[in-house]
Amino acid sequence: MITTNDFRNGMYFKYDGEIQQVIEFQHVKPGKGPAFVRTKIRNVRTGAVVDKTFRAGEKVEQLRLDQRKMEYLYQDGDDYVFMDQKTYEQVSISKDMLGERVNYLLENMTIDVQFNGDEILGIELPQHMEIEIKYTEPGEKGNTVSGATKNAELVTGAVVQVPLFIESGEVIRIDTRANRYIERANK
Repeated sequence: MITTNDFRNGMYFKYDGEIQQVIEFQHVKPGKGPAFVRTKIRNVRTGAVVDKTFRAGEKVEQLRLDQRKMEYLYQDGDDYVFMDQKTYEQVSISKDMLGERVNYLLENMTIDVQFNGDEILGIELPQHMEIEIKYTEPGEKGNTVSGATKNAELVTGAVVQVPLFIESGEVIRIDTRANRYIERANK
């Protein structure tokens, strides 16, 4: 058992007999009354996202997850096919279960797939990835405003904000958890 004070983004736990994942959480200590934890949780089986408020220190059942290294092979309709690198077993994971993370999948990349027994719960992307820019508007000469950004579409389909000097075809390093540009990648 763990308490709601131990919540972290991406963490899995069991609540009301269902497996839940913490999407966001915030510890709140009002001036009057007891502290509480405001969360946004996702039911792993149904995909439903709900806002839930827990009392601070309320106990929930923690899940022990297995992580297996798997290689992303290809997209098949709304499913994404992964192969276990040890057993060569292939599994399909639905687009609904993967959510926004599908925007960072590159063919033949190795990722951690999280299991609870034989049930797939989700994937864990690397925190930082180097991805090529498919298209971005060209920067204008003289437009050197500090901190100005523009949209850039990556080869994976994700759209991130980049500085004005970045051009199409460049490889950039991004933070997959915050969906943001970090720096140009070293060539």
